[in-house]
Amino acid sequence: MIPFDVLLQASPLDPVLTPLYVLLDLWYWLLTQLYHLTGLELISPEYKFMHRAILVGLCIGVMAPLIGTFLVHRQLALIGDALAHTAFAGVAIGLFLNAVLNLGVSPYLTAVVVAILAALLIELISEATDAYNDVSMAIVLSTGFALGSVLISINAGGLAVGVNQFLFGNLATVSAENAAILLVLFVIIVGTVALFRNQLLYVTFDETAAAVSGLSVTWFNRVMVMLTAMVVVGAMQIMGVILVAAMLVVPVAGATQVSRSFSESLVVSVVLAELAVLLGIAVSYYGGATAGGVIVLVAVALYIGAVALGKLQTRVTDDTVPELGSITTKKKTAESDSD
Repeated sequence: MIPFDVLLQASPLDPVLTPLYVLLDLWYWLLTQLYHLTGLELISPEYKFMHRAILVGLCIGVMAPLIGTFLVHRQLALIGDALAHTAFAGVAIGLFLNAVLNLGVSPYLTAVVVAILAALLIELISEATDAYNDVSMAIVLSTGFALGSVLISINAGGLAVGVNQFLFGNLATVSAENAAILLVLFVIIVGTVALFRNQLLYVTFDETAAAVSGLSVTWFNRVMVMLTAMVVVGAMQIMGVILVAAMLVVPVAGATQVSRSFSESLVVSVVLAELAVLLGIAVSYYGGATAGGVIVLVAVALYIGAVALGKLQTRVTDDTVPELGSITTKKKTAESDSD
């Protein structure tokens, strides 16, 4: 029998997301078994919202650096900020429609739609006006946030009451529906990158050569920004609009300090992101702090550690490599002496 509280929270998406709810039940069971082994209050069976938050965090720890690695190498790190503020407008639209028309649509679903449209708009503005990417991002960012602010200020049905959770993130508000939506986004993002990894890599490092080889650079650019929009909305649940872009950039920046190849950088950035998410969630839970802020601070601390480790690696390498210039000089000196 379906519990009464679940019936009260019934959503139009429930028939589509039902298989994912089965996976969530399996996740609850796994963490419950882990709780019995460790006794950690964080994963107590009573706190299913924490189970969902941890699952969302683990997915974000893969998705964000997976896309962020491409963005950082393409010098598009700020696009996360632009899409996050536009996703805020999508949340406001969802809340507004629910308050006025009583549609019962998840604000995160409307945020996904609006963020994807905004991502495509950034590309279209760049193509149509020859404006630099930062100009088109600034236009879309300001437009999206202005639209969200206007809808919130109208305050239809008390919109402003629950908006803080979208601005700063909140572990307790990760519902089963939102977690299921994130799992769908996770499969789409990871699957797309796995399928088109080589093409995306080619376009990232040399658009001209990619175009000459026959790749549709425009299409792959649009795919990348749409994937970025999905990551931003997914991470917004626990990171909030204000800090969500950090997960696209900071772990990747740390990974580049200690990695010797693109693939290695990708793996290291995922490891750093997962550490930041798990440590951040734990500290925020036991310390009563905002999860998004703690996660970013942990990520920055890991970045500083990676920079220090990278400097140490460089120094060790410099000390072990012979100074070819001095060897050549000495050899020439010896030859001149023999003459």
